Amino acid sequence: MATPVTRAMILAAGRGERLRPLTDHVPKPLLEVAGKPLIVRHLESLAAAGIRDVVINVGHLGDAIMQSLGQNWRGLRITYSDEREGRLETGGALVRALPLLGNSPFLLVNGDICTDFPWAQLCQPSLARVHLVLVPNPMQHPQGDFALSAGMVALAGEERHTYAGIARLDPELLRGFPEQSAPLAPWLRQWIAAGVVEGTLYQGKWTDVGTPERLRAAQRDCAEAAHGL
Repeated sequence: MATPVTRAMILAAGRGERLRPLTDHVPKPLLEVAGKPLIVRHLESLAAAGIRDVVINVGHLGDAIMQSLGQNWRGLRITYSDEREGRLETGGALVRALPLLGNSPFLLVNGDICTDFPWAQLCQPSLARVHLVLVPNPMQHPQGDFALSAGMVALAGEERHTYAGIARLDPELLRGFPEQSAPLAPWLRQWIAAGVVEGTLYQGKWTDVGTPERLRAAQRDCAEAAHGL
């Protein structure tokens, strides 16, 4: 029987090359948007949605993230998946973190997005093996990633959308993959082809904070939201 989701994994190991020199001394998830680090924004929103355990993978400047957040952050239990000696891509990071993720579905969140997505809707009991959140294609990714058809994610379709870096995953799907550097995208395409991936299109605030320009855009969005604009 499906149960509510209470665990999340935040991907926070990236180097943030396109944000240099900002990320030479500050890990990307600790960059501030409107006075608050990106990863803190995630933790606050996830806690409000009912998440109680968070796994964070750390790589570049990972010590700074661990020192900043600790292991008990305002009631959230935090554990770290260590990639400081060699960062794995998203697929490999998930496989390494499996012992920390348990046996129940969990939320997967990119640490470098800024969004007001309502996490609680992904925490509801569901029998879906995977649920992907898609967003309208941003300027830097006009071709999109996937289509939606009757609530299911499709590889092809007339209108394509961009994967938001927000998902709910059944960890059983990851067992059997070797622990090595591997992207997640081929696995997503495999699961989509198998017909086990649900999806929704989110049209609220969402920014992939991958460049200084997009960091400034996220700051503008947060400032407008704070002033009710």
